[in-house]
Amino acid sequence: MSGKWPGGFINKTAPTVVGPTDGEGGSASGIWTLDQVADYKQRGLWPLPTPSRPMWAIGGYNATKQLGLNDTVARSSPNQIGSATTWKTLGCGWYHAMAIKKAGTLWTWGDNNRGQLGNGNTTNGGVPAQIGALTTWLEISGGYGFTLATKTDGTLWTWGLNTYGQLGKSNTANYSSPVQVGALTDWLKVAANYEAGYSIKTDGTLWSWGKGDNGQLGVGNTTNYSSPVQVGALTNWAKLPPVAGFEFCGAIKTDGTLWTWGDGAAGRLGHNNTAGRNSPVQVGALTTWSEIACGRAFMLAVKTDGTLWAWGSGGGGALGIGNTTNYSSPVQVGGLTTWASVSTGSAMSLAITTGGKLYGWGTNSDGQLGLGNTTAYSSPVQVGTSTNWSVVRNGQVATLALEEI
Repeated sequence: MSGKWPGGFINKTAPTVVGPTDGEGGSASGIWTLDQVADYKQRGLWPLPTPSRPMWAIGGYNATKQLGLNDTVARSSPNQIGSATTWKTLGCGWYHAMAIKKAGTLWTWGDNNRGQLGNGNTTNGGVPAQIGALTTWLEISGGYGFTLATKTDGTLWTWGLNTYGQLGKSNTANYSSPVQVGALTDWLKVAANYEAGYSIKTDGTLWSWGKGDNGQLGVGNTTNYSSPVQVGALTNWAKLPPVAGFEFCGAIKTDGTLWTWGDGAAGRLGHNNTAGRNSPVQVGALTTWSEIACGRAFMLAVKTDGTLWAWGSGGGGALGIGNTTNYSSPVQVGGLTTWASVSTGSAMSLAITTGGKLYGWGTNSDGQLGLGNTTAYSSPVQVGTSTNWSVVRNGQVATLALEEI
């Protein structure tokens, strides 16, 4: 008995896949083990279904053209960015944005005063512009004036502002084009903090670099590091937030536990107090966390049962629990059990359900929630009527998203 697989067939009696041949050690014969498939999927190399994916500027502040619409006009409702429908994933820095297409090409736009767009200059970009000609970009994340990315070959690349060594290049020089961090080929996931970087390697180890004054690097001190330093010795780290918070971060392990560290003001670490931590500390004892996001001074997390939880600063209604109160331990957002992914900005949040609906809440002074107004909401409100949303990312005061049609 066999089952259809993107690019081939799974034989259920023998754990193999009849798939595409390649010249990179996967399977010269075209017969793949399921372990090989899992490895290639993790690295973004296994062929997957390719639905149409247009990109939208949901709304928000646009003075540096970070909405990608080639003007500086703020928006309060979704506008499609260009006509391309081949986007795979996207990311947002403080005031700039990045996206990767299905073909593996990298595109950036918005603020570029520190070279964070990676195009070799410091001129702002009004629309998505391709960076180089490579087709091997895998993951991206942006911080304050800098960008991190990994490629499918496992290399790590950075560019932009580097005051505290947040580019990981063993110096504090700015770079306006992508530069490789070391020579290793086992980097996988990345997340940018305000002025620090994080990565999980293929072996499950966690690494950080950049500004560490509030313990946000998680390495047991408050020292700045200009090259990657391992966080502890564990090899079971699995997930980082799309963008790490303001001088704090969190991560999920393979066992479903959630860990946070850094500045603890407003209860943003979720430890039932406001103390800072310079090493990862587990949030409660649950093993059911699946997705996380870090705002400026708060966090959101989705559990495996589809419930959504929030804690930290409730200013502007960012937590979505109907008020503006701070909470120092997780509080459930409403009663839905269909939440799939979350993203956060300065004091606002957006989330997508398993049914493809997009919801927003929190501060909305620039229309960043995409609800057609500038009203703040302290509970989730649906953005439009589409049920095709697949990815959402926030800068500090702007929001971008992908549809999957």
